[in-house]
Amino acid sequence: MMKVVIVDDVQLNVSLLKALVSKLPDVEPVCFTEPQQALEWCLANDPDLLIVDFMMPGLSGTELTQRFRQRYPDTPVLMVTANHELELRYDALNKGVTDFLNKPINSTELLARAKNMLALNRSHKHLADEVRKATAQIVAQERETIFCLAKAAEYRDPETGAHILRMAHYSRLIASRLGVSEEQQDILLQAAPMHDIGKVGTPDMILLKPGRLTPPEFEVMKQHATIGYEILNANSSPLLKVAAEIAYTHHEKFDGSGYPRGLRGDAIPLFGRIVAVADVFDALTSERPYKKAWSLPDASKLLRDGAGNHFDPACVQAFFAAWDEVLKIRQIYQDEADEQRGL
Repeated sequence: MMKVVIVDDVQLNVSLLKALVSKLPDVEPVCFTEPQQALEWCLANDPDLLIVDFMMPGLSGTELTQRFRQRYPDTPVLMVTANHELELRYDALNKGVTDFLNKPINSTELLARAKNMLALNRSHKHLADEVRKATAQIVAQERETIFCLAKAAEYRDPETGAHILRMAHYSRLIASRLGVSEEQQDILLQAAPMHDIGKVGTPDMILLKPGRLTPPEFEVMKQHATIGYEILNANSSPLLKVAAEIAYTHHEKFDGSGYPRGLRGDAIPLFGRIVAVADVFDALTSERPYKKAWSLPDASKLLRDGAGNHFDPACVQAFFAAWDEVLKIRQIYQDEADEQRGL
């Protein structure tokens, strides 16, 4: 049922409009003689058409429409008036009135206009639904792309899929403690797994080397930040643009000694600073074929000692402020070897 709200301070007018609107199929008239009550109901119930009188005490039809428009920019508003002054009508149109119906009311005209406006609103809602579906499909495709890229990197990198999940969730925790919006937290969670995608361009003899890299080998390894940026930034997707920024900046250091550009302090994008903390902590506390896992106290000490030089102090503080959640994430997303050992 489509809801048509009728607002007029004269009960007789309300009754007349209600009787006429009730002739329309699949329509439920909702009537008010108090404009403030009508506005409150509208803000809570998503009406399909507002029919409002022009002259009302307390809250005029134009004022009601203006406040209605703040919530419903596209829902049609039909104003009933005996006033023919053009300036007043222009003002009402500028404040959101869709069309006018002159008094005395002609029943045929009212029904025709109401029917057309309801059809228009129905079409608009259908279009909005289609846009939402299309947007959801695009987002799903972006997530699939990220998943495929992450899997491609995982096959070449000795780091595990569990590491990717943990550091992404750590990143979101830090962002939440820093007051980042929920929407941006979700984007970070989806983009962070791409931080090392550039390693697909790193030679195996360097990427898989069990021992310490030589200075020339490390220079080659450092190129993965730029390679990752170039891979991800070639896409127009906003999500992949964020992933590109993270790939490019998560090896920068707060004191300017990082790579690839030697950015310092706030010149490093926030998401890069966040992922730097999350990635290093999980890398240290994860066992790999070429190293033992650090203990939680030792890894925590490195983060705290590195605040202000390697890491953004605010990101380190936010990480430890969410320590209980950090431990839960470690428990949920375990490596296969850890699970087998019961860790």
